[in-house]
Amino acid sequence: MNSARRTTTAAATVVVLATAGGLLSAAVTPASAAVGCASPVFKRQLFANTGFSGAAKKTDCDSAIDQSWSGAPASGLPKDNFGVRWTVTRDFGAGGPFAFAASGTDGIRVYLDGTRKINLWSNTTSSRAKSLNLTIPKGKHTLRIDYVNWTGAAKVKFTYSPRTSATVDKVKPLAPAGLTAAYTDATQQTKLSWRKNAEMDLAGYRVHRRVAGTTTWQVLRNVGTTATSYTDTPPATGETYEYVLRAYDKAGNFSADTPIVKVTSLAVTTPAGFTATGTDTGVAVSWNAVPGAVKYRVVRFAHSDDDGATWETTGTSMTDTRATRSAVNEYHVAAIDASGRVTAYSTSRTARRLVAAPTIGRAFPHSGAVTVTWDADHKTGGSYQGFRIYRAKGTSTDWVEVTERCHWYERELADGSDQYLCNDWSAGTDTAYRYAVSGYDNNDKEGLRSGEVAATTGTDRQAPAAPASVTATVKDWGTVLTWSQVSDADLDEYTLWRGTSVDGVCTDTEKLDYTGVTETSWRNVDVADGESLCYVVRPADFAGNLSAGTTVHITEHDLRPTVETPAGATHAAYASLSALGNVQLSGWAPAGTEDFAGFRAARWNPQTGAFEALPDSEPLHDANVPTGTSLWYQVVGVREDGTTSLPVLVSVAVPAAS
Repeated sequence: MNSARRTTTAAATVVVLATAGGLLSAAVTPASAAVGCASPVFKRQLFANTGFSGAAKKTDCDSAIDQSWSGAPASGLPKDNFGVRWTVTRDFGAGGPFAFAASGTDGIRVYLDGTRKINLWSNTTSSRAKSLNLTIPKGKHTLRIDYVNWTGAAKVKFTYSPRTSATVDKVKPLAPAGLTAAYTDATQQTKLSWRKNAEMDLAGYRVHRRVAGTTTWQVLRNVGTTATSYTDTPPATGETYEYVLRAYDKAGNFSADTPIVKVTSLAVTTPAGFTATGTDTGVAVSWNAVPGAVKYRVVRFAHSDDDGATWETTGTSMTDTRATRSAVNEYHVAAIDASGRVTAYSTSRTARRLVAAPTIGRAFPHSGAVTVTWDADHKTGGSYQGFRIYRAKGTSTDWVEVTERCHWYERELADGSDQYLCNDWSAGTDTAYRYAVSGYDNNDKEGLRSGEVAATTGTDRQAPAAPASVTATVKDWGTVLTWSQVSDADLDEYTLWRGTSVDGVCTDTEKLDYTGVTETSWRNVDVADGESLCYVVRPADFAGNLSAGTTVHITEHDLRPTVETPAGATHAAYASLSALGNVQLSGWAPAGTEDFAGFRAARWNPQTGAFEALPDSEPLHDANVPTGTSLWYQVVGVREDGTTSLPVLVSVAVPAAS
């Protein structure tokens, strides 16, 4: 005969029971061995009679009672007049309302602790069913199901399950047993462990915590029916924490509390030893390790809208590479425990990131000095308060600060950039030197030194190049010179010279002025009296080498009066242009000449071809004079009797506004 449903197989090792309480597993023992079935799996015995007498022909384990046979249920058994008995003893926990259901053909009887609860016992080929609601007391109880098949096909089914409606089930689950708590300092965590409840209608467990000495419990988590442990991270305050566990069923009934278990957490404190130090790469902060801290929070205070910042790190040091150079940066640190609690912050510390190392330029030798150049960007390098210059002789590693002997200054270059430089006049002659420069901020914090640059004194005898072109524009008040830029790196200045032009030759030149390296024009204010002049633009370098220069020849405009001034005057006169645009005139009589009661002046008017008297005033002045021209005056001495002396001719150039 073939079995429609067989749960015993010689090779089987595990069976699974699907009940209202969940999935349960039990080992299945081969029929030939001694059978012991782990609860809640049934032990099944098959008999060759309907009275369950004598020894069972076969014994095995059955995960559920739901079977049918059209022939013999096992080898060695008849197809008719056989009996099958299932038994199991299990823990029902707190007990409560259950539903039994039995169905099948022929005879079925259900017993609880030896008391018959269902009785369907007659020889019939039709299927019958019986359901029963009953309350099972708490603790362990034994179920026994007897089935007999007298003739024909055999069919049997039995189930039992808790009734979980909240209106029916008022029985609380038992409190979980064996609750323990263990605290680990390294992780600052509490591990709770317990034994699984036996209730078939268990829905889960609820974990509670409170600070010892308080009365309010905090619900931490609901965990599932299969859980037997839970890990909590209490605040690392050094306080004692208490835990209890409650079971709850599908009807919403909660068990009583377990006995209280306690742990004492590790106290996480504010980090000590906090320091902040400015470096070239940023501001380095460090602190002492805090037991129990899992990480630290470093905060840079915001002194403006964009300079605040926060970092979290597991180490005990870090460098703020985003700190603004030479600015005041303020920091403090707090510890964070495993629960995320942040301690109070440490005392704040301030530090300034060092200014960047200047970019060294070149060293230009003189006969007994060296000019050193460098660049320093205040925008990216920090706020430089000043620079320190260091010098080493030859290949020596002995660096000496020479800042006091090599006073630095700043100048603008032709391309608009700024350049720093100093002239080391303390250098010896014909000596090889190396130079380096560092910057410092307004707190006198010195940054890293620049790279090195070398020079040997007395080796530069090369003059700068002459300007490629020089132009001269003659005006009624003088001459405007312009020239092309010279690109020599050691260019120090442009010197301006003037001489007399004779047959195309520039003679008797004299230095009139000089300009900076960014200037390529110069105005010579000179009275337009028709002279033939020459101008020379001669660049000079740091070593004092002077270019031969570029020369230009001009003839001044001639605006002299066409009326001759008589000679023989016994006094002197002078004319000058004031800042107010007035011409100041003066006259005086040299010692040994006649005294005058005063002086009077007249200005040449080229339109009328005559000298026109100025209003009498003391001192003499000509107000609101025309610009962009040369003016000529006659100054006479006035005697006590009102007569005048011979005139003196004086002139002044009045340039146009620049």
